[in-house]
Amino acid sequence: MLDKLNNFAQNQPKVLVKTFGCQMNVNDSEYIIGQLEQLGYSRTRDIFKSDLILLNTCCVRENVEQKIYSLISKIKKIKENNPSLILGICGCMAQKEKENIFKRAPYVDLIFSPSQINNLKEIINITKYRNKKYISSKNPTEFILKHTPISRESKVSAWIQIMRGCNNYCSYCVVPYTRGPEQSRGVSEILAEAENLAQENYKEIFLLGQNVNSYGKNLPESVTFSKLLTLLNNINGIERIRFMTSHPKDLNFNLIKVIKNSDKICEHIHLPIQSGSNKILKIMNRGYDINQYKSIIQEIRNKINNISITTDILVGFPGETEEDFQQTLNIFKEIEFDNTYTFIYSNRENTIASLMPNQVPLQVKKERLSRLNNLQKEISIKINKKLEDKILEVLVDKKSLKKISNQLSGRTRTNKTVVFVGEEELIGQLVKVKILKSDTWTLYGELVR
Repeated sequence: MLDKLNNFAQNQPKVLVKTFGCQMNVNDSEYIIGQLEQLGYSRTRDIFKSDLILLNTCCVRENVEQKIYSLISKIKKIKENNPSLILGICGCMAQKEKENIFKRAPYVDLIFSPSQINNLKEIINITKYRNKKYISSKNPTEFILKHTPISRESKVSAWIQIMRGCNNYCSYCVVPYTRGPEQSRGVSEILAEAENLAQENYKEIFLLGQNVNSYGKNLPESVTFSKLLTLLNNINGIERIRFMTSHPKDLNFNLIKVIKNSDKICEHIHLPIQSGSNKILKIMNRGYDINQYKSIIQEIRNKINNISITTDILVGFPGETEEDFQQTLNIFKEIEFDNTYTFIYSNRENTIASLMPNQVPLQVKKERLSRLNNLQKEISIKINKKLEDKILEVLVDKKSLKKISNQLSGRTRTNKTVVFVGEEELIGQLVKVKILKSDTWTLYGELVR
């Protein structure tokens, strides 16, 4: 019997899925793998043993796109030695670059957009059994995932896509062109997914959307993001609820009340600011100014004790002067974000920003990024230092990557990473940890029995 199982495993086709980019792409890859497992594929990390390679791509920044093209060219040599190998490109770059990919890499077998993730079985069958190349960029009219198999990476925390696409058209961003207009999933479908996760002993759900504050606007039923959170908060078994990303222009103050009055919604908001200069925010088409952003932060901190606030920032946007950048530094000093995701502005074709004058030289962008990161490190260390000697609730989600035996890793409600010594059976549990020391990104503690 064991020999038969071994032979079956050896004869199973192998798939390698490599994911680039955001949490939405990570969750898309979970749906990809779930469907492929139903088709009989098993996962591999060995590119040379793969029968199918899928690159789930990102194109928000140029350097990521170039890395993907470089990887595609390297796979060409593997395909020459293994002609039956299927190479597929999906994700945002597949939507944006679909014609260029086939021109630059005619050995690619299939290309499909993010909106076609749940049609993967059909796509694979067309390519594999009909021996045809496949390219698709169709946008379905409904956003439905309930019948799509999924293979989740974690057994503790699960992503739930509540919406996709974006209607904001920030002048630098390609997302509205690669993921299409905003589409919300039905409330009943989201609640059913969350209830199933609770039955499977998941402790945390993470709601995903390009702009979660716009949730429900295209649905026939009258529902807001705040209402959805309230309904999810009532599901037994789920201990924590997180979400991202919020857009400052759409954040309703009722959301702050819902977080304050809910026991499961975590005290963490990710609220991208992008720049500290009103001039830059206007040409970015962000839809708010610095005073509006500051008033939101003040309301959040007034209503919710000890909440952590993180943000995104673009350095070196076209026309950004040293004065504009100083305004960004000043707002960082004033607000004191817990953490920031900082990026150098990257010129993306067919966006308004790519046609703007006064493009900032790369060396200037790098120098500004370094200054901003150094400032944020100081702020993060200062904030984390205040947590030393405190006892915090931690959801243990995995073994720590630190090379010390019995080290576990988890997160606080405010999304701080905590590393401590503990037994592996604690994974998936909520525990108390006393924080002994901290650094820029991590808290270190000991388990409180």
